[in-house]
This record gives sequence, structure tokens and C-alpha cells, in this order.
Amino acid sequence: MRSNNVERVMVKANAHVFNINKLLKRVKSEIFVDFICSDNKRLLITTNKVAATSNLNIIKKYVKNLNDISSSDIMSLMLSQSKSYLKILDISYFVKDTNLFILSNIIESVIKSNYIFNNTILAL
Repeated sequence: MRSNNVERVMVKANAHVFNINKLLKRVKSEIFVDFICSDNKRLLITTNKVAATSNLNIIKKYVKNLNDISSSDIMSLMLSQSKSYLKILDISYFVKDTNLFILSNIIESVIKSNYIFNNTILAL
């Protein structure tokens, strides 16, 4: 996206977040946009969870239909390729149907069994 397009979107970023979330809610998606920011060359749209292709298509269609930007400059949407930080939420302290604690070695074995987390080290 050209920088003048980015500036035009950023001026109304809050309205765009609201409108995109309304579209996602309409299709009963659990995904919602947290915020939109820019690095002067592109827009970065942050969501609460990893977005599915259908969610990305909804966001892309919304951005392409904005009246005050040139849609020919819009590149396709993509998920972040960064693996530098992973926050794990909602892990139970006990193994289901037992009173055994979940230890770090159990979490490490699950992480290592998933190809997405190759070369990932459990820090804490």
C-alpha cells in the first residue's frame, strides 16, 4: 500500500476496527480486530486470535472497498510469520481426570510434536 493510502486509513482507524468487527460478528466469527497500526508502508491489523482464511477474506474485502484509497495498491493479507514470542493461555494445572500436575516436560513434548513450533524453546 502506498503511504498516502496508509495515512488515509489510519485517520479513521477506530471506525475501520469497528466496521470490520461488525462484519466478523455478522458471520459469527470468534475473531475480532484489536487495532490497526502502520509502519508507513503497510497496514498491520492485529486480531485477538489467529485468523482463518475466511476471516482474512472478510478483512481484505472491506479494505478493498474503502472509497478513499486506491485498491490497486493493496497486497494480499497474510498472517504474521514471526515465531519470536508465544504466549500460552488457559493451561490447566492438572491432567484431565487425574490429580497429577502438568509439568513443563509435558508442555515441551506437545510443542515439539507440532511442526509449527520447530526450534521453539520453553522459557518459563
